[in-house]
Amino acid sequence: MGKTEDFLRKHMLSAASVDTDKTLAFILSEMKKGLDKENSSSLQMIATYVQPDTEIKPGASVIVLDAGGTNFRTCLVTFDENRQPVISDFRKVGMPGVKSEVSAKEFFSILADNVERLIDKSDRIGFCFSYAAKITEEHDGIPLLFSKEIKAPEVIGMPIGENLLKELASRGYDVSKKKVSVVNDTVATLLAAKAAHPDNASSYVGFILGTGTNTAYIEENSRIGKLGWKEGRQIINVESGCLALELGDLDKKFTSSTKDPKSYWFEKMISGAYIGPFSACVIEEAIKECVLSQSFAERYKEIEPLNTTRMSNYLEMCHNTDYDLVRCVEGNEEDATALYKILKSIIERAGKLTAINLTAAVLSSGQGLEPRNPVVINADGTTFYKTAFLEFYTRLYLDEILEKKNGRYFEIVQIDNSPTLGAAIAGLAI
Repeated sequence: MGKTEDFLRKHMLSAASVDTDKTLAFILSEMKKGLDKENSSSLQMIATYVQPDTEIKPGASVIVLDAGGTNFRTCLVTFDENRQPVISDFRKVGMPGVKSEVSAKEFFSILADNVERLIDKSDRIGFCFSYAAKITEEHDGIPLLFSKEIKAPEVIGMPIGENLLKELASRGYDVSKKKVSVVNDTVATLLAAKAAHPDNASSYVGFILGTGTNTAYIEENSRIGKLGWKEGRQIINVESGCLALELGDLDKKFTSSTKDPKSYWFEKMISGAYIGPFSACVIEEAIKECVLSQSFAERYKEIEPLNTTRMSNYLEMCHNTDYDLVRCVEGNEEDATALYKILKSIIERAGKLTAINLTAAVLSSGQGLEPRNPVVINADGTTFYKTAFLEFYTRLYLDEILEKKNGRYFEIVQIDNSPTLGAAIAGLAI
């Protein structure tokens, strides 16, 4: 145990290695710089021009597109007489650029292929686009960078809504009355929280922790220096996965092995696409430093490359020999304990980092001061809810850091189909 603890401290892999005050101050500083001036911070703090008070009219229908992670979803959302969403004609396909690089023409062609069946059902299109994009005052989105290993470099800098409509027009459709509102999935998640919990919340935060991670919150326009506006408020897409937070040597080693080694530092510490492969990097170092035995090393070489699900499986059922990591430690209690300690420490650190990130969003909103009027955090993503101990540690550190230390009150909710619902509301706003 002592050897394992020394290993975790040496490589800054424990939650204790994260200085709460220093990390929180750094995030808040990066947020402020990003609000004040473009390209001055690792956090883009993207102005969305989306106000959080869109009216939902009974009977309204919106075509919804959801490009998120590795999947592209399309459907029609209709609000019934009670303003409740009804989802119909749902389809899910692979996101273009996941398996191999695609051209811009191929990218927009695939999008249009999946919109054609819906094109006559509404003039409003809400597009949940789960990648960094600059949002224009016309509510279009211009991709800045693709995360989650999506390979579509030609699409960078091309207005998504405009080019989708162009592709549809080239196929003979009349798009003269069509309007597209592009929002980030985290912004959509916030809008879904506002619609589902309209009473007694002082503000809202949208939070995604799935394949990737991001955060959105509501900001006063007077604090967004790069816009120069004085009145009103709008939703800010933080792009928190981009935070240039560097911790230990193994974090740097792992990040340098990824597709964009100079981007998405924070995402690579906590999100589903990366935390499993990062754990593999840590395990390899633990073998080199003899924290894990050579018998473990021989067995470990024979299994598939580690992902987040199988890493989590070990923590959930560490005696179940149906799992390959359990078989790697079978018969060696020291290996079994060391591996458990290492993986759980990585998760606890991710939970603490997540809590600090959410604390920064709540503090920046200026709300949550009254316990009966908390900030509602709509948390979405399978990594957050399905990875062993991650939700538990996030809540634990939020209670410690946000509530007890900073006197802000919060409530975490989970709303089904949040990106879809939020994108539909965004589509109604134009």
